[in-house]
Formats: sequence, structure tokens, C-alpha cells
Amino acid sequence: MSWQDNYQLWQKAQNLDLDLKAQLKEMADDPKALEDAFTAPMEFGTAGMRGVLGPGINRMNIYTVRQATEGLARFMDTLDDTTKQRGVAISFDSRYNSELFAHESAKVLGAHGIPSYVFDQLRPTPELSFTVRHLKTYAGIMITASHNPKQYNGYKIYGPDGGQMPPKEADLITSYVRKVTDLFNIAVVAETKLREAGLMHLIGEDVDQAYLAELKTVTINPDLIAETGKNMKLVYTPLHGTGKMLAERVLHNAGFQGFSIVTKQAILDPEFPTTPFPNPEFPQTFDLAIKLGQQEGADVLIATDPDADRLGTAVRQP
Repeated sequence: MSWQDNYQLWQKAQNLDLDLKAQLKEMADDPKALEDAFTAPMEFGTAGMRGVLGPGINRMNIYTVRQATEGLARFMDTLDDTTKQRGVAISFDSRYNSELFAHESAKVLGAHGIPSYVFDQLRPTPELSFTVRHLKTYAGIMITASHNPKQYNGYKIYGPDGGQMPPKEADLITSYVRKVTDLFNIAVVAETKLREAGLMHLIGEDVDQAYLAELKTVTINPDLIAETGKNMKLVYTPLHGTGKMLAERVLHNAGFQGFSIVTKQAILDPEFPTTPFPNPEFPQTFDLAIKLGQQEGADVLIATDPDADRLGTAVRQP
């Protein structure tokens, strides 16, 4: 189909999400934007998908998220029932629509009788990886665009070991995703019904405590921290992302006492107003941390990206 045909389908779609409908109207006089949004579907691979938010088959929205989840669900339908009933763990970051996409994913899985375990609030990608193993789910879904700018969101799938889905399974899931051509007729089940049926479970502090306990086991040199941790001064910034949820507890449990948080960047803001690229690989993301670090005489600065799977540090020089 041409992009014009796809665009017409979206225009005529019954009960189209009101926000997307308004955005579609705003795009009406921009053929270049329409062509980009409707020419080809989003790429879906071993790392899932990532793209700009908005209406269209090449955009992140509830319909493309449902499509991706439907592909995962159809693949899980081919597995034995015991494996299928292990379910899927779901987490999300602080971006626009992340929580919505997480819950839409659970509603699609529920239509296939697949249990979901959804975090009650945003949590880091590493904790989602841990949760898959801790709860022994078959898969995990993380709604995040990682370190990309605010216009983006994304969808990552994790396998039974908490890592990216292996190539064979990822290719099969991709093939099922591509077979879902009618984005507006993907079955979903209301959350209240899923909760009543025991097909959607909220998780949070129970998993946090297990994760924090496990983190205590990975410190390379506890004796060194015991010797120097009380005197070191650290500054941490979550760059408006999921790191805020656990960082203070993690540092305290590891034995560090003198640490400060960059308060302006500890606000869960999908606009990422203090940095154009929330990527700790870029020196400018440390500007506020450096300012606070200079005020407090910090020894080390630490920054994590919005889903807290990428970390950067800066060390005070002599």
C-alpha cells in the first residue's frame, strides 16, 4: 500500500485515539511528515523497536505497541502451556506514554491468556532484566527509548535469561509481528477484567527488595568501600529517568554515605528540560552535576540515562 492509502486508513479508523487524531489533523498539510509516518512500518529486530512518538505505522503509538505485543503473544501461543503461563514482566521509563504503552501491552497479552507482571511505577531496565529471572517469566518488555531525545519512545523484548531475545526466537517474533496487518482490530482486555482473572499482577517494592539484596553481592571490593566509602563524596544524576527510583538506596546499601542528588535532574520529566540528549556519554550532560560537585567538593560524579542501563562517571582531577 502507498503511504496515501495507509494515511486514509488511519483517517477513517473508528474510535482512533483522540490525541493521535488531533496530531493527525496537524500533519494534514505536511506531506513530507505524512510520507515518513505512513510509508513503511517501524523496524522490529532483536532489540525491539524505537521511534518518534505520533500517529502512523512508522511511529510509536498504542497501535504499533499493540502490534508488537500481539506478535510476541502469537509466538508464545506456539509454546507449551507451562512455558506460556510463566508470563511476561513489564516495566517502563519516564517518557511520554511509557506507562500507557506498558499497560496496553498487558491488555494484549491478557487477550491471549498470558499473565503479565507490571511494575506499579517506572523502574530501570536492569531491574526488569532481573525481574524476568526472579519471577521466572518467559519474557520481559521494557518501554523506553533509552538515551534518545524526548520525541522518541521504544519497546524492548527480553528473553528468559533476562537478556535480549536470542536471534532464532527474535526472528520468529518479528515474523509474527509482520503478520499483524490490521492495527485497529487487535484484541485487548480491560485491566479490571485482567485483574479479576489473575492475568495482570502489579509488582513493585517486593521485587525492589529482592533486587537490592542481589545488588549487594556484586560489589567487587567491599573492604575498600568500608575503608573509604564514608569519606568519599559522590554526586549522582538520573537525568530525569528511572535511576531516581533506586539510586539512593543502592548507594547507601553499598556503603556510601556522602552522596548528593542533582535535584533538578531528579524530577521525572519527559521533556528532559536540562539536557537535549539524556546520554551520559556526552560531557554536557554533566554540567549540573559538575556545578554541584564543585560546590560540595565531590570526588566522583555519576550519571545514568533515562532507563538506567547506561552509566557515565567523572572523577575529580588533582
